[in-house]
Amino acid sequence: MADLQAQIASELLEAMKGRHPLRVSTLRLLISAFRYKEVDKKRALNESEVLEVIQSEAKKRKEAVEQFTIGGRAELAAKEKAEFEILNAYLPKALTEAEIDALVRQAISTSGAQGAKDMGRVMGILMPQIKGRADGKQVQQLVQKLLTAA
Repeated sequence: MADLQAQIASELLEAMKGRHPLRVSTLRLLISAFRYKEVDKKRALNESEVLEVIQSEAKKRKEAVEQFTIGGRAELAAKEKAEFEILNAYLPKALTEAEIDALVRQAISTSGAQGAKDMGRVMGILMPQIKGRADGKQVQQLVQKLLTAA
C-alpha cells in the first residue's frame, strides 16, 4: 500500500472517531476510488497512481461546484467545495503563475520550438514536470499564446 493511501486510511479512522461526517464520507469515496483503480489494474497502486486518483476525484468536485453554482444550487455547491478542499489537501502544492510561465519558457527554448506547429513537442516536455501541480488547459493556453507570439 502506498504511503499516501495508508495516511488517508488512518485519517479516515481519526475522522470517524472525531465524528466528522463530511470528512468520513469524502475519504471513504476516495478509498473506494483507490480500490476500483486497483481492481482495474489488477495490482496495488504506486504513489503516482494514487495521486492521479486523488486529482481525478478533486477535478470531479471542482466541476460539480461550477455546475451547481450555475444551476443555482448553493447548498450542493458548498458541499462539493468542502469535499474538494479535503481532497486538495492531499495533492502537491500547485505551481504559481510565475513558476508555470518559467517552465513553459524553458520548455520552448529546450525544444527549439518556432511556432504553433511545435506545440506537441513543448507539451511533451512540460507535462511530466507539471503533472498534478497545474491545470493542463491553462498550461496549454499559455504555450499556445507564447508560440503564436514567437
